[in-house]
Amino acid sequence: MRSKTDKLGAYEADEQELMMTRPFEGIRVIDATHVLAGPFAAYQLAVLGADVIKVEHPDEPDQTRDSGTDHGLNRHGMGTSYLTQGSNKRSITLNLKSEAGREIFKQLIRRADIMVENYRPGAFASLGLGYEVMSEINPRLIYCSISAFGQEGPRGSQTAYDHVIQATSGLMATTGTDEVNPIKFGSPAVDYATGTMGAFALASALFQRERTGHGQRVDLAMLDVAMILMSSHLTGYLRNGVEPKPSGNRHLHATNSCYAAKDGLVMLGASNLGQQRRLWQALERPEMVKQSNEEREQDRDREAALLTDILKTRTAAEWEAFFQARHVPAARVRNMAEAVRDPQFAARRITHHHDRAPGIEGGFDVPLAAFTFAHGGPSIETPPPVFGADTDIVLAEHGYTPHQISKFRHTGVI
Repeated sequence: MRSKTDKLGAYEADEQELMMTRPFEGIRVIDATHVLAGPFAAYQLAVLGADVIKVEHPDEPDQTRDSGTDHGLNRHGMGTSYLTQGSNKRSITLNLKSEAGREIFKQLIRRADIMVENYRPGAFASLGLGYEVMSEINPRLIYCSISAFGQEGPRGSQTAYDHVIQATSGLMATTGTDEVNPIKFGSPAVDYATGTMGAFALASALFQRERTGHGQRVDLAMLDVAMILMSSHLTGYLRNGVEPKPSGNRHLHATNSCYAAKDGLVMLGASNLGQQRRLWQALERPEMVKQSNEEREQDRDREAALLTDILKTRTAAEWEAFFQARHVPAARVRNMAEAVRDPQFAARRITHHHDRAPGIEGGFDVPLAAFTFAHGGPSIETPPPVFGADTDIVLAEHGYTPHQISKFRHTGVI
């Protein structure tokens, strides 16, 4: 029987283990992806503890390696677009067009929990690396395919990037103003939304596997994600045939729109009836308070004209402070430099700073996660690896000898 001291020690050990264990520790992911959406999905698991092995063709690196704001890094295969989603991963080179390369890949799959690929539908199957073959090798494998339009349907064989999906989905048509539209998003939001959705799908499949003991096929399409991003518009259209139109910085409700201040712009967010009541009372115009959203819509032009005049009287920063102090959502419109300087950005620790990394002079910052855990949450331990940095180590882990590895390198397999 344990003494009180023993029990206390065991409790402290359990508590320490709890604090150190992240959700996906012990999970191995084979990341056969490129560009943004696929690598970002694997990255979400990497920062939560998964062992992610990034697989690239020895003669065709991921195109993000030479993409980004720093031309010097681009030339060295460490572009900022790659750095964004490369931390905590290991990098190997493998020519899947060779028979030996495919056999090595199958060996990796035998010890993997997840495989992610985002090439043209059918490409991996044509190499003999499709879901049916891989699940025979490893029945517990979760095999995720990310593509532009999905594995089925009349568009299944077509390819696209973020901005092409924005055009296809109707998302661009909802963006812009009456005078200037359609307009694509300024950031590749569909790519990163697809990566985030992919991570959610993979986590769900892992949870399901814990219950069933069986692997899963995940078919994730960028177009589907873009449609889901417009969920409320989609439901409205399918119900009433009302097609969303570009409205710029205007909202259906005047108290939920953007206006010019004495300097810059201020975005109001008095969305619900209670918030619009507080806004008008704060502005000492109680006669403008409405009792229903229909009244607000009918009186929108008069409300907007009044707000246009009032908000010109102070700076955007002054209005932000004024409204927030009265529990009315509002913000000065900021650019990225200003948003990054905001103390809230630092307080949330949304990024991680690397002091140094192989192949890079000086430090740099990368996104970490958009959430925190009380314990065992997202963290970064290793910087993005240079091209093929871990090939020898990973192959050795899977039983290959130094002589075999040398031969693979000599024959262009790795």
